[in-house]
Amino acid sequence: MSITINSITKRYRYNGIALPAPAGLSDLEVRDLHSLLYPDLVSADIVAGEVVDGVQEITFQRAVGTKG
Repeated sequence: MSITINSITKRYRYNGIALPAPAGLSDLEVRDLHSLLYPDLVSADIVAGEVVDGVQEITFQRAVGTKG
């Protein structure tokens, strides 16, 4: 039995916008990096999609709640 290693490319999206990410950063670090430009990302949830053809789409979704 042989083991094959496949690399996965991550694509980050927020509110329909593709966000570039430097290599080697975790999903949290990418979120924190872009929160400087998009302050809503500070409390956003990270949703990882399925891997399709070696690409995984990571979506940042704003946390929506009620006050009080």
